[in-house]
Order: sequence, then structure tokens, then C-alpha cells
Amino acid sequence: MHYAGLGWGGRIATRLATWFAPPYYDRCYLARYNFQGYIAPTVTIHNVELRLGANVFIGDRVVIFQHFNGGPVELGDRVHLFDGNHIQTGQGGSITIGADTHIHPHCQLSAYKASIRIGCGVQIAPCCAFYPYDHGCAPGESIVNQPLQTKGDIVIDDDAWLGYGVIVLSGVRIGKGAVIGAGSVVTQDIPDNAIAVGSPARVVKMRGNITAWPEAVSFIDRKQTDKRRF
Repeated sequence: MHYAGLGWGGRIATRLATWFAPPYYDRCYLARYNFQGYIAPTVTIHNVELRLGANVFIGDRVVIFQHFNGGPVELGDRVHLFDGNHIQTGQGGSITIGADTHIHPHCQLSAYKASIRIGCGVQIAPCCAFYPYDHGCAPGESIVNQPLQTKGDIVIDDDAWLGYGVIVLSGVRIGKGAVIGAGSVVTQDIPDNAIAVGSPARVVKMRGNITAWPEAVSFIDRKQTDKRRF
């Protein structure tokens, strides 16, 4: 791993190292042996503006792709991208992922028309998707020919946690330390330290202080009332 890197010689060195290392999560330790980190031999990189922090881990079959007029992808120190993630930028889009963030398998980050900015220490479960754009749906024109439109960047603040299969749409900020339940669709801002679930995602309580968010209290009071009725 001391000789690993993005060049052909470095990729050969990485492949040799993997012969003696167990697969999947158990290869993460390899990233510590080289400032340039561990980039699996099966990774596809097509982005001339890729910027890598120290000791990053990029697992098997990850794709980092730059489409026409797409912007940079920047990975902070010790970022982990596990197997099968697709990271792509298109016209007007860029992606920044902060230090110590882990993105688990088969997530899709597609930054077109606006950017995706993920903070430090964020934990993202498998099969999440981030789309800071959507297609128009005006009548008289097929969807494929509709222009892309956006409400703004996606911002995920430090230490947030997104459960399995979360979808985050354009113009959304997920606050510091927030938790998003599995399968939720986030269409509006989530405050710091909130716990939100559903489609669309709604705040159901706050971490450590449920009275800090009136909507959460109202939601839980209604649930308790419904239980008493039955």
C-alpha cells in the first residue's frame, strides 16, 4: 500500500495488496498505510477535478463520474465510500464530502444544476439518494425533454445520520446531529438534532430534549390521544 495511487503502477500495487486482505469492510485498514488512501482496483474514476483528502477508502465498483460541464468531487480526510456507490456531477453541480463521513453501499449522489455538500462525521446507510434537481413536468413535452430545475443545494450538516433508503431532494438542509428514519423522503429543512421520519419527512422529536420543538410535541400528543381512543 505504500506504493498505491491512481496511476497504473499504483493500481497494480493496490491489487497486489488486496490479495492478502479480506474483502469489504475488513479492507478499510489498508487506507491507513498510504496518505493517498485505498482505492479498489475495480473503481471507475472519470473526473479530472477529483480531490482526495488523506487516507480515504473507496470500495469496489464505486463510480465517480463527471458529465458535461460537471464540477469537482472533493473527499475529505478518512472519507469511506463503500461498494457500489455512484457519485456524479453534471452541469452546474459539485459534490463535497467532509472528513470522517461514511457512505454505505449503493447510494446515488447526482449533482446537476446545484451542489451536494455533506459535512464531517455524517453516517449514511445503504441505498440513499441525493437529487438537488428534478425534471419539469409541463404538458405537451415528454419527460426526457423537460429542462432540469432546482430549488437549490442539498446541505447535510456535521454528524447527521441517515437511515436506509432515505431520499433527499433539492433545496434541503439537514441540520447538525439530525437523524432521518429509514425510507424517508426529505423535501424540507430538518433542524439541528431533530429526528424526522416519513414521506415527506416530518420531525417527531428532538434528540435529548423533546420540548425544544413544538411540532414534535404536537405530533406525539396526537399519537397518545389516538391510542387512548382504542
